[in-house]
Amino acid sequence: MPLANPRSDITRPPDLRLKSGTGPVRLQQPIYADSIPPCNHACPAGENIQAWLDKAQAGDFEGAWRILVRDNPMPAIHGRVCYHPCESSCNRRQVDDAVSIHAVERFLGDLALEQGWVPEIEGEPSGKRILIVGAGPSGLSAAWHLALLGHEVEIREAGPLAGGMMRFGIPAYRMPRDVLDAEVERIGKIGVKITLDCKVEDIMAAKQEGGFDAVFMAIGAHVGKHVDIPARDSGRILDAVSYLASVEKGDAPKLGRRVAVYGGGNTAMDAARTAKRLGAEEAMIIYRRDREHMPAHESEAIDAESEGIKINWLRTIRTIDSTTFQVEVMEVDETGRPQPTGKIETLEADALVLALGQDVDTSVIERIPGITMGWDGVVEVDSNMMTGAEGVFAGGDMVPSDRTVTIATGHGKKAARHIDAWLRGATFHKEPREPKVLFDDLHLRYYTDAQQRQQAMLPPEQRTGDFREVTAGLSEKEARFEAARCYSCGNCFECDGCFGACPEDAVIRLGRGKRYEINYDLCTGCQACVLQCPCNAMEMVPAGVST
Repeated sequence: MPLANPRSDITRPPDLRLKSGTGPVRLQQPIYADSIPPCNHACPAGENIQAWLDKAQAGDFEGAWRILVRDNPMPAIHGRVCYHPCESSCNRRQVDDAVSIHAVERFLGDLALEQGWVPEIEGEPSGKRILIVGAGPSGLSAAWHLALLGHEVEIREAGPLAGGMMRFGIPAYRMPRDVLDAEVERIGKIGVKITLDCKVEDIMAAKQEGGFDAVFMAIGAHVGKHVDIPARDSGRILDAVSYLASVEKGDAPKLGRRVAVYGGGNTAMDAARTAKRLGAEEAMIIYRRDREHMPAHESEAIDAESEGIKINWLRTIRTIDSTTFQVEVMEVDETGRPQPTGKIETLEADALVLALGQDVDTSVIERIPGITMGWDGVVEVDSNMMTGAEGVFAGGDMVPSDRTVTIATGHGKKAARHIDAWLRGATFHKEPREPKVLFDDLHLRYYTDAQQRQQAMLPPEQRTGDFREVTAGLSEKEARFEAARCYSCGNCFECDGCFGACPEDAVIRLGRGKRYEINYDLCTGCQACVLQCPCNAMEMVPAGVST
């Protein structure tokens, strides 16, 4: 095995960083010391991105997928709907473009569905039963990880289909339903029981009657927020969550020729784009802040505008009279908050869709003794994700956090680890994360530009007639190329640079996949190996430090 020390355990006197220490007495010596890349550090699902990219670039796609699903059971979904904060942290952005991590993840996820790959159950049967309330991303993720750990899991879902907001909040042009169904089906193949049309009204009664040892509540935020707008004779007004859900169920309401959406988040963009696909000649968004301060991701706004959606920035609806909207022009102050200007404009729309955020229906929680709620209507949990009720855990939209599919999936994994430990009479302690390697830590003098492979997209004029998927995936060749763009920040990828740089032949190859070893009888501490290591997977430490 390669010799490695966690960098956090190493004390490096400043003077040893400035001189090589060669001569009769070697003052320092090199070691191999892996660090966490910034992409891994930024992933809400805790994926080992660098590791599966390494397998993918070598063409071992199944191996890459198996590493990936140790942390995230739904890569085909996340490769489409995750807003990839990993790529925002990618060091390659400083050179050309970030590695298109989400596109490679999607490729692996789609290939796994095509090939029918299923993971092996890791844990021995525990004899423990867990009830999960809600079949959204958090519940599905928790079920996956608990099943792999050897527990018996049942999900009870109030709706007619599994998927939660992935199905009822994200339109099919971004999240094809056959892909969603296939990812959910694989979770069932590892032994998870999913019971649909089964709303749990009394958590504690269900726990006792079903003989469950623990409960994980993963109820999504399906209740749309409303706002009081003075209206003398308003047209149709409905919330975006209900509207998108009705579209999924096949009973979308008729909204008329002109549709206005009130809000500036991703749901607002989806509601407007959906209205356009369902026949609205004009679809507009009204939002009280400017583009810089919108909660929607920039790519969502760009796609909406490319499809003919007009976004009215810095506008607030004051009154409605039938189909006439009086909106006040706003301006952003130095804190980024919108302030009224007194200037009024008139807009026309046949229907108004409110996309002002969502809440969780917490009525079921009120019956559980010991549970407390925060000021913002979410459930308070401890560091183990357990509520005030013994054996009842919560995650996803129910706890304080940003509400995205990937964050919810990460919550499911985290909850599964804590539930598993609690069932076994232990406490789960997450291994400390190693330091990140940033761009300035790399030695990239031998690297050249390699532009990111772009995913093909339907032309805007072909999108609004139906719900076909807008963005295509990568080919096998493109996926391998994209994976190979990874710098492997902080992790040795066996480039042989250290082997070739050592003037004393002190670096020993151990064979593919085993990395290297250093013969300290030959090493002079000259730093040649460390200074050339492109990914900064080596470190100089005081001579004599145990390795």
